Amino acid sequence: MKVSREQMAENRRRILDVASLLFKDKGFEAVSVAEVMKAAGLTHGGFYGHFSSKDDLVAQTLAHALAADSFSGATFSDFVASYLAPRHRNNPGNGCPTAGLAAAIRHQTPAATAAMTEGLRAQLARIEKALPGEDTADKRRAAIGSWAAMVGAVILARAVDDPELSNEVLDQTRAWIDTRVGEVAHD
Repeated sequence: MKVSREQMAENRRRILDVASLLFKDKGFEAVSVAEVMKAAGLTHGGFYGHFSSKDDLVAQTLAHALAADSFSGATFSDFVASYLAPRHRNNPGNGCPTAGLAAAIRHQTPAATAAMTEGLRAQLARIEKALPGEDTADKRRAAIGSWAAMVGAVILARAVDDPELSNEVLDQTRAWIDTRVGEVAHD
């Protein structure tokens, strides 16, 4: 029985969504193609109708996950508060692909690295646009510094077994960004 184009597109989206969740939760190497397909409710054999290899799946999943607009109409301050929250820290599978996967990208293919690069460019552009102030160079610097601090804080907060320290990393990074962004707005 032939599957419609609409169903193929839906299946592909489901595979990418499931792969994104699994990769962010467990890492690239710990997730098999069979596991992704089973979690998507599809047969392993159907995988090759969508992707040429696991490497292709990784690259396309990154592009898919990173393309999502992380602001969803929120202000930059609201975005920072949500990103640097225990809820985000505690749910890597449903969280940011950059914080969940950036360190592992260096072991992936050039296509995966290119997807991460494009995702970083897009996120920095979204942050720049959301930041207050007029000076383009200051906004660019603040966007890069804020995003690097946010991603790093989530990675560090997830890496420690001390809940107080983990919360402190999130709280202090949020306070530091609020101070820095305030300086950009008043320059």
